[in-house]
This record gives sequence, structure tokens and C-alpha cells, in this order.
Amino acid sequence: MTAAFSPDERARLAPYFTNLDAPVFALVNLPEVVKGALFARYSRSPKSLRRLFLDEFLAADRTTPLDSPVRGPGASRGGDGGVASTPPSSTGEGDRETERVSVDAGATRAEQLYEKVFFEYGDDSVAQLGGVHLAVEGASNILTKVLEWGRLMAYLEQSTRYIPYDDRPGGRYRYHVPAELGGPLRARYVATLDTAFDVYREWLPRVRAFYEARHPREAGESEAVYRTTIRAKALDTLRGLLPAATVSNVGIYGTGQAWEQLLLRMRAHPLAEVRACADAILIELRKVIPAFLTRVDLPDRGGVWSAYLAETRAATQAITARVLATPAAAATRAPSGVAADEAEVTLTDFDPDGEIKVVAAALYAASDRPDQELLAVARALTPAERTEVLRAYVGRRSNRRHRPGRAFERTSYRFDVLSDYGAFRDLQRHRLLTLEWQRLSPQHGWVMPEAVAEAGGAEAWRAVMEGAAELHDAIAATGLAEVASYAVSMAHRVRFYMEMNAREAMHVIELRTTPQGHPAYRRVGQAMHRLIAEGAGHAAIAAAMSFADHSEVALERLEAERAAERRKERHGWGS
Repeated sequence: MTAAFSPDERARLAPYFTNLDAPVFALVNLPEVVKGALFARYSRSPKSLRRLFLDEFLAADRTTPLDSPVRGPGASRGGDGGVASTPPSSTGEGDRETERVSVDAGATRAEQLYEKVFFEYGDDSVAQLGGVHLAVEGASNILTKVLEWGRLMAYLEQSTRYIPYDDRPGGRYRYHVPAELGGPLRARYVATLDTAFDVYREWLPRVRAFYEARHPREAGESEAVYRTTIRAKALDTLRGLLPAATVSNVGIYGTGQAWEQLLLRMRAHPLAEVRACADAILIELRKVIPAFLTRVDLPDRGGVWSAYLAETRAATQAITARVLATPAAAATRAPSGVAADEAEVTLTDFDPDGEIKVVAAALYAASDRPDQELLAVARALTPAERTEVLRAYVGRRSNRRHRPGRAFERTSYRFDVLSDYGAFRDLQRHRLLTLEWQRLSPQHGWVMPEAVAEAGGAEAWRAVMEGAAELHDAIAATGLAEVASYAVSMAHRVRFYMEMNAREAMHVIELRTTPQGHPAYRRVGQAMHRLIAEGAGHAAIAAAMSFADHSEVALERLEAERAAERRKERHGWGS
């Protein structure tokens, strides 16, 4: 049953709810802090949400015009934090601009409630009830990986696949110069990176011409599709020349709790760029959701937390160096000790009984038997019978977004990956798994696309790689190892692990092996798929990943661009 409201109450509620009569409705035109506090109060009140809003968040006196900017705590000029200048009216009544409500009072009430919940009750979950869209521009590719660490946030990052980096806005290339560098070393850093960008700029038209000669435009092929495909192929080929210092733009959405966690980590980071970005983010978020972020820079709250993160990081680095310096640790190193001899992807851990356990989990929700009994049942089935169960559970998938249920989360795989930094950047964005990486350095060598050598660019490529490695080592020799990573090219290899259950593995593998994907991460996904089938022996699970693509593709973006062109024509969109 929905609550009944008087005509006056309906008039006051109308600007803030999408309807006043149905049991399902959305909140509009309210600051994030008010929406979050209203939901927090909702959990401990017998009242309906709209009644609660009337009684406790809308003041009885009507002193602030709806078309006035909100100036209370948590307010901003429009956007998520403000109230729309002309709230919609669903009542059809006269001129609503004369309606007066005190949104300031609602925001003040929200602030007071959050203070009680956070500091007296210790209930952090209420910070999940409000969120902010935030843009971070000019972030290095070191910083973007820090920003994209949190699982419960959403990110979109500027792509090196669609945007060339051959321009010089303001007279300089788009890369970050660390504040930690000064004097001759800073000058060397700028000169080395300028050279890398010069080579990238010089070879971009050459590589485009190379691909145009190798893959001439077919009769009837759209000029726009062909041009876009060739351009993407050239950018894919040359992105390895770009240093990790190359800047990008990132759009992020997160809840108050997710932002708080991100800021606590960033404030503990050893790089000045990361800490400065944390300060800038905190300033902007406090214009929108200040109540969610009161603890971040309090010395006895966020300060202690960030210090803990910094201390454990330093302690772990110290103990790792000590442990790995022992003769016993040295004896475990591979005989060659050469990174080039390592497989790009290694399956380091899996459950030999994983497929049996997934079968038992598939039976669980459809039965009334306990977990242990179902495991025994699954173990007693023949391989053909277990395959039959999984086939029924997976069903007929018509596209890769049709994924089976949580039974596939019953078993996991851990992969150690040694790929170029460019591929790592793409794979690192997967968040529903466990992923950690080692510091980027030139010690694992670099890769070069075959097309670069075929186009005559091998010598120029090698010179950029060697220059980056020498600059890295010069910076690291001054005690600035973390800063040295900025100098490393994206073609250099980085080591990281990815641990995921079979359901997430299906998503990662099928997405990252699509024909339009970059060749570097396609190889990683294809190797993971083979290792699940052959290394782990989970052939039925691997077979369920029916959209894993092992084909070789000459122009990765061609079919995707053709499909995009067809959609434009079908919908009458312009180019």
C-alpha cells in the first residue's frame, strides 16, 4: 500500500520523486548527501520513503525558492550535488516557481545523520548510498592504473587505439613529467621522451601506408570503415613506443565508500603525481558529497589508515628483498634466468577436482540435498554424465553475454602473465577477479610487432626501447625506482597475475579473444583458454566458453567497423 498525501504535500513532493502513487519510484533533483541519508534513515523507520522525506527532510517553513542554488553542506552548482533550477512538475498545477522549500534544511539534516552513523554507529555501508561521476584528465598511465584499482567503481579511459598521440598541445607532447625529477636528469627525461614521441609521430603515416599497401581497400568497402580500420591497426602497432608517462583522461563513477577507499590508498602512494591527484579529487568530491569524506584527512582516522598502508608497503618490500637475497631463493630461479624464455601465460594453480565441484554446484539450487552429498553424487558420475549436466546448465548461448550461473564460480584458476605493458593496461581493468602487478621496469625485455620490422622500423623501435631502459636505470640509480617506471615504454613487458573463477574466466577470455581485440591481449586470452582445457584438464568448462576465438585476424577492427557502419545506416545516424 502506498501512503496518501494531501494536495499540499503532493505539491511539495512532486519535484523530488518520479511518481507519488506507485510503490516503485525514483528520486530526482536532490543532492547525493540527502539521497544517501534518506535511505540510511529509511532502514530504521516504519514510514514510507516519501513520508519520511516530508516529515524529516523537508522543513515546514518554505524559505528557499526551488530555482535558487543550494548553498548548504553537500551542495554544488548543479550536477549531482545541486537541485535542478526548474524541477519538473507532475501535478499540472500553476506556476511552481513560487513554491518554497528548504533544501538547505534537508542537507543539514543529512549531514547530522551521517555524522551519527559514521562516528557513533561505525556503519560504513551508508556511504554506498550516494555516488559521483568524476573526470580526471592528464593522468599518466602509471596514475590511471592506481585510479582503476577499486572493484566497486566504473571506469572509462581514453584509448590509445582510437586517439593518436602525435600532436603537441601547448608546444609539448602529452606525457607527465614527475615532480620528483630536477636538474640534468629532468632535462634528460624530457629529451628521451620527446625522442620516443618523435619516432611515434614519424612512423604513424608510414605504418598506415604499409597497411594500406598490404590490405588494399576492397571493392564496395566503405571509405570510412576502411580508413578507421587502417588507422586503428597503425595505432595498435605503434602504441608500444609510447612511455608509461603518456597521459590519458579517465571518467570514473563511484560511491562515497569507494571514493574514500581510493583516496586512502592514493594518499599513501610513493608517487607525488598520485598524492597530488588525491588532493584534487578530495577537493572536488567535497563540493558534492562532503559528508561521505569527513574521515579521509582526519589525522586519527584516514591519516592513521593511510599511514598503515604506507608502512605495510615499505615493510613488505624490505622483507621481500631480504628473503629473495638468500641462497635458497637464488636456487629456485629458472636456469636461464632470461624472461624471453618464459611462456607469456602460465597456469600456476587450479583445482584438479574443479569440474566435479562445478557439476555439484550446478545441481545444488535445483535440488534439496546438502552440498557434501551433491559432491559425492557428482564424483560418482561418468565424465559423459558430468558433461551432460554442464551442457544443460550452460544451455544454448546465442552470444557471449549469455553466461551460466554461479555454479561456475565453484572453481578458480591462477595465471602468471608476462605481457607488454600495453596489453596489461587493458587486462588490468577487469575487476571481478584478483590481480596484482610488479613494478614496471625494462628487466623483462620488450616486444616488437612483426609489421614494424616489415615496414623497416626495427632500428628506430630498438633505439626507443634502449633509450627508455637507460633512462629508467639512471633514474632508479638515484633512489627513485618508482619514478623510473614513467620512462619505460609500453612495449616493455610487465609481470602480473590474474586469479579468477571459471565464470569470470569465461567473461575475460571470450571478451579478450574477440577478433576486433588487440593482438597482444588476444594471445593472453587464447593461452588462458588452452590452459584451462589442457593444463587443468577442465575440457567441459573450456568447451562452455564457446565464444573464445582462436582465429588469426589481419585487420582486427574491420568487422567491428563494418557492423558499426551497418548500425549507422539502419538508424539513419550521421558519420
